[in-house]
Amino acid sequence: MFPILTKRLLAPNIYLMEVLAPRVACSALPGQFVIFRTDDKGERIPLTVCGYRPDAGTVTIIVQAVGASTRKLCALAEGDSLTDFVGPLGQPSELVHLPPDELRRKRILFIAGGVGVAPAFPQIRWLAEQGAKADVIVGAKSKELLILHDELREAAANLYLATDDGSAGFHGLVTDLFRHLADRQGKRYDLVVATGPMVMMKFVALATKPYAIPTVVSLNSLMVDGTGMCGACRVTVGGKTRFTCVDGPEFDGHLVDFDEALRRQTLYRDQERTADCACLEKMG
Repeated sequence: MFPILTKRLLAPNIYLMEVLAPRVACSALPGQFVIFRTDDKGERIPLTVCGYRPDAGTVTIIVQAVGASTRKLCALAEGDSLTDFVGPLGQPSELVHLPPDELRRKRILFIAGGVGVAPAFPQIRWLAEQGAKADVIVGAKSKELLILHDELREAAANLYLATDDGSAGFHGLVTDLFRHLADRQGKRYDLVVATGPMVMMKFVALATKPYAIPTVVSLNSLMVDGTGMCGACRVTVGGKTRFTCVDGPEFDGHLVDFDEALRRQTLYRDQERTADCACLEKMG
């Protein structure tokens, strides 16, 4: 069993949890993920690691209550335990393999949308620890849905906020803000890392391509079983089939077939809707 040590509401239906999982905490690297089950009959759900503390044996996750399994997780309280918490899984960010002096020469921009902040944050903080602070754009529909901006402001070189309704920061999409920084402020980047909704990452990749900026995207939202056995996370990258859970979750955004990936996300929509309705009815 894996106890939930702390639970904190970040935004409506979005929670941060610290889970006691010493072996995972001692092995995790930025970009990797875990799989949890709330109970012995629960669904296997992958979540990107948002943070880890080897000294305390804890792993931080951020979860949004959007379906049956995530609602069950968000309904748990401090002191409750998860039946399974497996990891770290997947390949770590390629940034962790670069020497610090090379990292410090790179101009890196992270673009995170919504809960896509979760996979971006450990990479941003890890870079800061290497003396290579990155610029960060965080986008959300409105101010109340922006998360971890205080923590990001401390770890980033520059933090730029964007909201669809203009309630905080730049009024517009993250892609509009990127073009604003590039065209009007003369910002130049050697690498862009995009994390968030699939459609957002698609348009980030389209936005960076004319500038010839290498762009990495995290396709963790495609995963189901997380071990390569089910095949649900197949994605075409550069004309070749890859499995997000074992070959990724990060890939070259300019080579990903996003239209295929977006279609794949809808494969289990009916089953997910049925399960969610049953969960909501049971929870009252």
